[in-house]
Amino acid sequence: MSRRAPGTPPDSLVAALRAETDAEVRFDPGSRAAYATDASNYRQVPLGVVVPRSVDAGARAVEVCARHGVPVTARGGGTSLAGQATNTGVVIDWSKYCHAVAHVDPDARTCVVEPGVVLDELDRRLAAHRLQFGPRPSTHSHCTLGGMIGNNACGASAQAYGKTVDNVRRLEVLTADGLRMWVGPTSPDERARIAAAGGRRAELYAGLDRLVTTYLGDIRRGFPKLPRRVSGYNLDALLPENGFDVARALVGSEGTLVTVLRAELDLVPVPPFQSLLVLGYDDICRAADAVPRLLEHCSPTQLEALDGRMAQLMREEHAHLDSLDTLPEGDSWLLVQFGGDSREDVDEQAHALLAAVGRGEKDPSVAFSDDPAREQRMLKAREAGLGVTARPPDDRETWEGWEDSAVPPERLGDYLRDLKRLFAEFDYDHPSLYGHFGQGCVHTRIPFGLTSAAGVADFRRFLERAADLVASYGGSLSGEHGDGQARGELLTRMFGERLVTAFGELKSLFDPGDLMNPGKVVDPNPVDGQLRLGPAWRPATPGTHFGYPEDDHSFGRAVLRCVGIGNCRTERGGVMCPSYRATREEEHSTRGRARLLFEMLDGHPESPVTDGWRSTEVRDALDLCLACKGCKSDCPTGVDMATYKAEFLAHHYAGRPRPAAHYSMGWLPLWAQLAERAPRLANGLLSAPGLGRAGRRLAGVDPARQAPVFAERSFARWWRALGTEPPDPADPATVLLWPDTFANHFHPAVAISAVRILTDAGFRIAVPEEPVCCGLTWISTGQPALAKRVLRRGLRVLRPYLDAGTPVVGLEPSCTAVLRSDGPELLPDDQDVRRLAERTRTFAEQLVHHAPDGWRPPRLSRGATVQTHCHQHAVLGFDADRELMRRARLNADVLDEGCCGLAGNFGFERGHHEVSMAVGELGVLPAVRAAPPGDLVLADGFSCRTQIEQGDTGRRALHLAEALALGLDGDLPADRPERLARRSAPPSRGARWATTAGAAALTGAAALGAVARLRRS
Repeated sequence: MSRRAPGTPPDSLVAALRAETDAEVRFDPGSRAAYATDASNYRQVPLGVVVPRSVDAGARAVEVCARHGVPVTARGGGTSLAGQATNTGVVIDWSKYCHAVAHVDPDARTCVVEPGVVLDELDRRLAAHRLQFGPRPSTHSHCTLGGMIGNNACGASAQAYGKTVDNVRRLEVLTADGLRMWVGPTSPDERARIAAAGGRRAELYAGLDRLVTTYLGDIRRGFPKLPRRVSGYNLDALLPENGFDVARALVGSEGTLVTVLRAELDLVPVPPFQSLLVLGYDDICRAADAVPRLLEHCSPTQLEALDGRMAQLMREEHAHLDSLDTLPEGDSWLLVQFGGDSREDVDEQAHALLAAVGRGEKDPSVAFSDDPAREQRMLKAREAGLGVTARPPDDRETWEGWEDSAVPPERLGDYLRDLKRLFAEFDYDHPSLYGHFGQGCVHTRIPFGLTSAAGVADFRRFLERAADLVASYGGSLSGEHGDGQARGELLTRMFGERLVTAFGELKSLFDPGDLMNPGKVVDPNPVDGQLRLGPAWRPATPGTHFGYPEDDHSFGRAVLRCVGIGNCRTERGGVMCPSYRATREEEHSTRGRARLLFEMLDGHPESPVTDGWRSTEVRDALDLCLACKGCKSDCPTGVDMATYKAEFLAHHYAGRPRPAAHYSMGWLPLWAQLAERAPRLANGLLSAPGLGRAGRRLAGVDPARQAPVFAERSFARWWRALGTEPPDPADPATVLLWPDTFANHFHPAVAISAVRILTDAGFRIAVPEEPVCCGLTWISTGQPALAKRVLRRGLRVLRPYLDAGTPVVGLEPSCTAVLRSDGPELLPDDQDVRRLAERTRTFAEQLVHHAPDGWRPPRLSRGATVQTHCHQHAVLGFDADRELMRRARLNADVLDEGCCGLAGNFGFERGHHEVSMAVGELGVLPAVRAAPPGDLVLADGFSCRTQIEQGDTGRRALHLAEALALGLDGDLPADRPERLARRSAPPSRGARWATTAGAAALTGAAALGAVARLRRS
């Protein structure tokens, strides 16, 4: 077969795609960079990207590309671990628009879906019918059904429901030469009708018939009989005894034969009850040895495994510790889940298994639960395997490549022993081993040396040896991730020459021009070709403003944290990634931005990003990053895109003018100090008709935004007016209250309330005698040099307290997060910064963990809708706040709706208002509107409170300190208790017009004076 290697796209192709398809057609460097790799070791820069707005538009795009002889690659969630979703032709991304559930038949338990629908979203739409799609891979929150069909996805639930191929009824497909048809099981009578009709479909079916006849014996003998055979094409689905099922033959073909347009799926009931049994073992091989016996005595819905190495990594990374706490004694564990129609049923299944294997529920090596919440915690550790093992704390990076082998379950223990011997032979240390042991599928990540010629040579030799090993066990190269480029070249070692020849003939039948995802499965690219890194990779090593202490002080290594898992493409829950959720754009996901930064480092000569730190493509991708830091906690590998954005902006604008917002909002603390002298005048100028709008335009502020109101009296002035004698910094009862810009100049009631509550708890309050600032606004606008100066100045002011070990209490989560996290990254060698980070506490932490015994907060005794600030979620944690609210008798509904959308300066900047509000409307703002009128609305972050107030919710949010302080004053009103909070009112209409008139008069007077001077001269 000929291999096409397209270079610059012909103008005729781009013009035809734009003229003939209802799609976003992107051949720009940024889009090409964002799609240059998936979650695999491979990288191929595409010619361009097409994002169809409908299934028909996507089909038309395939036809246009075929007419121009350009290959296409279908892409869903982009989480392929074997390189299936990366190629040099045109990538068609189905995920943005083509995600409809076209039909659901609850009685037949079927549905029809478009290829871009995400599995969790499909299951949510099916929930009303108590139905679900059976297979559930660990990427269920963001993988698409098209992608699942493409690589025959499985997941833990395949133990009960089988692979994707076992749950597909029919497919609507399109070939490169334009044949569009529904396929499925095909009876002899239907095949006769197809033959009689003639045409391309008849030709195709006749070829399939010849193929099966020619290779009938090879297919029956050569396909391993095991539950997790995903490698190769599903020729066995075409056997007469399997109903000549063309749909199932195409499942797992990785887009190399057809493009899937729609799918009719079988559905399964959601189990009403589940229980989970966890059994501990001395090592992972003994756990594997136990699997056949367990399966003799039960029919679980899941039978998963994780080893002590993964548990060790979780402890070292402080990840999923609550999950680890639920595990029984042992150094490896099997997790056995049961489903049934009643609690008694699932409990009985678990106890029967324990009896059969001679264990009891009270044994230290046994843990049992029939509580759904606890089960999810226990299973979360296993589901997090890829992220936990990708970047071990010992800095030995691990990679996919042999992450997915499968053998018959009865031979699993011996296979693992041989595999560990192979690891030792290649000096690959001791990779974690885990996976779907009930079906013999083993996951791992291996420390291949993919940046040197010797390391890549060892990588190839290992894969060849491992392929021979798994074949000797009657196993499969892939147990669920597919072949792609990672295993395509090795298929002969598993299937032999004749069956691999049959695969080639199947490819020729469907795709004679090699236009469908070439280089995968058939006529594959080499396993060590087109590597994302590779021995020729030579990235730039720029100097940086941040220290990156956890990445060997290397920006490039920090960027490599992203391994493509794709959790930043989730649609609900957590914080990451708000800009993706609002736009559904790969380029505006954490992963997409990391890909562009990788290309920016210029490690490959053909990178589409060619101008380094000055890149407009990278700037545009980072422009919609809210710097919420959600990825720092929610990304399994700890990508910190907010810091990378600040780093990039610092270099991008070095030595040249910046956007106006960087001067107006980046320097906000300075302007706030100036406004403190005449807050009414400042408020009048900001809100005056005409004048205020012009000012916002000059400042780079979106005209749709209202300027926050400066307080009539700042917290610092209120504090000075008290005349309180400063306490001794060494007094154990002394705490230093950090007067951040927002609590000081905009919402001083927050800081005043904190003083009241901390004093009530027995603490002596100190406040810095000079202005201090953490540098947050300079960091977020990419001005780290100024942020360092500001932070150092604050450290000088705080030195007596730092020397005495005085606790520092922060009220604004974003500022507190800077003191605890960003500060040490900016100034990694400054001892005072480290001391400040160690002594910084949140308001709730100080009260929950350090208040005198016997102190209790005021009892508020009501409900509360609570929005957690993103930086608190990512850096500080919220456990202390939950506990403080519990003690205050608040029935807190802590929202899991993501970012509010304002995110500091982001939502104020010109051009961001629409995305800012779209993010808020994804969950936070509707949740606040739905809050009962008598409940409190709590949000410690100034941005969150501002967005709620400006987001047409009809509510005003309070800081937790304000709510507690109101409780000191007595019972709260039954309706909208926030009415009692003190906030500065915006200028009246008359005052605003007076300001405009005054400004006009001054301008006029100045103009007249200038004219008079000209006349005299």
